[in-house]
Amino acid sequence: MQDVSGGAAEDAVAARLVSEGWHVRGRRVRLQRLEIDIVAQKGDVVACVEVRGRRADALVSAMDSIDWKKRRALGRAAKRLWSRVLADEPGVRVVRIDLATVTFGPGGAAIEIVEGAIPIE
Repeated sequence: MQDVSGGAAEDAVAARLVSEGWHVRGRRVRLQRLEIDIVAQKGDVVACVEVRGRRADALVSAMDSIDWKKRRALGRAAKRLWSRVLADEPGVRVVRIDLATVTFGPGGAAIEIVEGAIPIE
């Protein structure tokens, strides 16, 4: 039976990011009560990646599972990461929130990453 846990989805996305030249700076990064699934950097861009995994037969898609409360929390987490960690790093110019979905089906895991999917307000 295929592992469709959140950890398996995060593992798949982290491996994909690394294969695309990203450096994973942290996973499950805690900022007080907020959490970012994956923080990755490529050049001067830092991506705060929210990972969602679903089975192919799920009633709600991974993309549709992000409600306004989660979007707001991700924005707060990205701002907090910037102000407390990244603002003083000369090699970081951009922080964005990406959404990564992993759909587990009979053929394995299909990964989709949407860059800048959630605006930081």
